[in-house]
This record gives sequence, structure tokens and C-alpha cells, in this order.
Amino acid sequence: MSDRAAIQALKEYLSEQIIGQEHLLDRLLIALLANGHLLVEGAPGLAKTKAINALSQGIEGDFHRIQFTPDLLPADVTGTEIYRPQDSSFVFQKGPIFHNLVLADEINRAPAKVQSALLEAMAERQVSVGAHSHPLPDLFMVMATQNPIEQEGTYQLPEAQLDRFLMHVTIGYPDSNSEKKILQLARMEALSSRDKRPDEATHRIEHHITQEQVFSAREDILNLHMIPSIEEYIVQLTMASRNPLAYGDDLAGWIEYGVSPRGTIGLDACARAHAWLNERDFVTPEDVQAIAHDVLRHRIGLTFEAEAKGVTTDHIIDELLDRVAAP
Repeated sequence: MSDRAAIQALKEYLSEQIIGQEHLLDRLLIALLANGHLLVEGAPGLAKTKAINALSQGIEGDFHRIQFTPDLLPADVTGTEIYRPQDSSFVFQKGPIFHNLVLADEINRAPAKVQSALLEAMAERQVSVGAHSHPLPDLFMVMATQNPIEQEGTYQLPEAQLDRFLMHVTIGYPDSNSEKKILQLARMEALSSRDKRPDEATHRIEHHITQEQVFSAREDILNLHMIPSIEEYIVQLTMASRNPLAYGDDLAGWIEYGVSPRGTIGLDACARAHAWLNERDFVTPEDVQAIAHDVLRHRIGLTFEAEAKGVTTDHIIDELLDRVAAP
């Protein structure tokens, strides 16, 4: 089975397990293929945890969930050195971050010192404890979630950490037809779990996607054809957020700071992955536009005037896409 066919089979498997969240599943696969991390914002009960757990069932790799709480310590995430009295030495005990897929559940419930414990892991793919650095697995992705409803007992993520996420995805409630399918799926899963013997393995996809297939797909995506005019289009979208006055006085009054170079790199990587998932060997302007909101949403700072008028970053991105000429 080719890499593309294997990933498509994985996509179909995820669609069977998670109903009504096609956007989230698509962005999960894009983040995996673009070698980035995902921040997902949505109300409780929208299958955020189940989605990445289902992804871990379909690929060759392990999964761990970290519940972020106000009393969590950095060592609870990264690990710590344990003293061995038998030989008077210290041995590093790896923390839950040393897994292929990591769910940082309700990341905004932990204080800044715990959130910062993820910074080096996400950016450098390593954890430093004492005088030693410990590399993370080659296949490593963090999916963090945050609840937009509750604000009490939460700590807002700083811009420096937000910028480490490849995409910031917002999800909503499923429609009525999807809700009916969710009911049926939940009933079937409850029946199957009741009939299953204790020693039976949990259901997995018939053919695992190997890590080598993921790495091979990433290489194919990097080699995907992109004409210079689309590269220029990506750069101009970024520059428009940094120099909004050239595109209108209203934009200049709304944008406090623009997109970082990570945003430009993210637009390129995600547009390539989006084209590859849609079985094309070249990138189109529509690929850039399709992923622009998720890549740029958390990288544009709003002025007080914008917040006072209720202008959102999504509205600003809409205006940027309208005013920057596509090739």
C-alpha cells in the first residue's frame, strides 16, 4: 500500500470513529504530516480527546494524556532525576512527554511554569534536566486543548507559547444528523464493550500506518510542486499582517502585531499537506486559503480598538484574504 493510500485509509478509519468533526480530523492529519503541534479550542464533550486517541490507534506509536491542573509541576510533564542509593547515582525517569502522541488536556488550567515545560519539548524536540538533554521520539506531536467557556482558574497562554503551535483550531457542535449517528455509535460501543472479554485487545485499524510511512509521506509533501507565485502569495499574506496600513486604515487600527516567520513556514507546510491529502501533486491558492485561518488565528495580535468593536482575528484574516491578490 502506498503512503498516500495508507493515509487515506487512516482518514476513513478516523471518520468512522469520530462523527461530525471532519475539520478537526483533517487538521490532525495535516499537523501529523507537517510535523507540527495542534491547539484545539472547543466546548467539553466534542471528542477532542477521543480524536487523538483514535489517531494513536491507527499509527505505529504510543499515546499519553496529561491532565493539566493548577497543582501540576513541570517535572510531572518532563520527568525528573531519581536518586539510587545502591550506587549513589541519579537516574533520569522519563515523564509522559516522552511519547509519540501527547494530549495536553486543558492546558490553560496549569500555571505558566508548567506551560513553559512544553516550550523546549515542542520547539527543540528535547528535554533538558540538569546538565543533560534527552531527545524526544522522532515521531512526536502535541495536541493541546483548552475550554473557551470557563475562565475561572485558568491561565492564558502567552504569545510565545501560542506561536509554537502549528495551528489553532476552533471546533463547534455537530449538526442534528451527526448527533443521531453519535448516539448510534455510542450505543454500539457500549454493547461491544459489554460483550468483549477482558483479555481482548481494543479495536484498532486493520493495517497500522508505520512511522516510516509517515516520514516518507512528509518527504513527499516537502517535494510537492509549488510555483513561485504561490510562495510570493504566502509571503505577501504575512507581510500584509505586519504592514496593514498598505491595505487599509481599518486593518491598521485593528492589528497590534503581525504574523511571525513561523506563520509563513506554517502556511507553506500546511498548504502542501492539504494539497497532498486532496491527492494533488501541486499546491494551489485554494490550499493556502483553506488553512489560513487555522495557521494565522493565534499569531495576530488585536488592538484595544479591535477588541472594543468586537473584531476577531478570523475577521481580520478574511479581510487579508480579500485584499491580498491571489495568483
